[in-house]
Amino acid sequence: MEVINVVEKMVWATIDDILEQKDGICKCEKCRADIVALTLNSLKPCYVVSNEGSAFVRANYLDLNLKHELTLALVHAIEIVSENPKHDKE
Repeated sequence: MEVINVVEKMVWATIDDILEQKDGICKCEKCRADIVALTLNSLKPCYVVSNEGSAFVRANYLDLNLKHELTLALVHAIEIVSENPKHDKE
C-alpha cells in the first residue's frame, strides 16, 4: 500500500490552471517544483492510504473554503518564486 498526500495531488492538478492566468511567469520544471513545495509547506497535509480515501478528500476539495485556501497559497508561492527564481531571469 502507498501513502498519498492528497493535498499534493490537488496542488499539482491546480498549478497549471493558475499559471495560465499569469503572464511573465517562468513555467519551467524547476520553478513549478519550487512553487509546489512552497505551497505545500503552507498547507496542512492530508494523507490517505487508499484510492477511496483519496476520492473522499478530493470530493471535500469542492468545498469553496478549501479551494480558496489552496488557490491563495499557490498564488502567493508563484509571486515568491517569480521574484526569486533559482535560475537567471529570461
